[in-house]
Amino acid sequence: MGEEQLVIVARLVASLFAGSLIGFERSFRGRPAGFRTHTLVCLASTVLMLVTVYERWWMQPGTEDMIRMDPTRMAQGIMTGIGFLGAGVIFKEGLTVRGLTTAASVWVTAAIGILIGIGFYFPAVITTILVVFVLSAFRWVESRMPTQSYARLDLKYPRDQVMNEAALRAQLQALGFTVAQLSYRLTDSGAHFEYRMMLRTTAGAENFEKLAHNLRTEVPVVEFRISPTGD
Repeated sequence: MGEEQLVIVARLVASLFAGSLIGFERSFRGRPAGFRTHTLVCLASTVLMLVTVYERWWMQPGTEDMIRMDPTRMAQGIMTGIGFLGAGVIFKEGLTVRGLTTAASVWVTAAIGILIGIGFYFPAVITTILVVFVLSAFRWVESRMPTQSYARLDLKYPRDQVMNEAALRAQLQALGFTVAQLSYRLTDSGAHFEYRMMLRTTAGAENFEKLAHNLRTEVPVVEFRISPTGD
């Protein structure tokens, strides 16, 4: 095996390691795009970049001067294609969107594969370390950051026992919620009155459990629905 063949093998093995390292973290978190997906994405990006780096190997003799390939176009094509794969791991559950971080990790894994494919080992290694650090350590930081939580609240009352808006706002404010986008409607052929609103709290998502417990004890409330929203 010649020196250039060893270089190719080294780049493929490096991409295999980098992709699998990021994919392992995603699999450990139970994400849909995990160990094998990230490994294959990084490996494929490296292979495609090797096509342009070693174009002299597959170009017909005498055509090298007539055809000039731009490696950056291959990189652009890879990143465009990865966009479709990343979109496949983003899904919506009600008002909650999930998979954005996994899609971003797939995208950066492709970029790492490109770096390895052209032989930029140093930035590839540093990027791999930083990506794993962000996916793991930043989760701890994020869990301790003060954040705002949002939820959609639907409240249904009998038409003749509706809590007035001022009292409802005061009750929600006492529980640590701010009300926005409040709307009203009659349902069930006018038999019930319904409030619909967006709630915001800085007390954490567990505050919604306290709200649900409070609403369960209210006799006039016929039906309620709390739908947390998030990334």
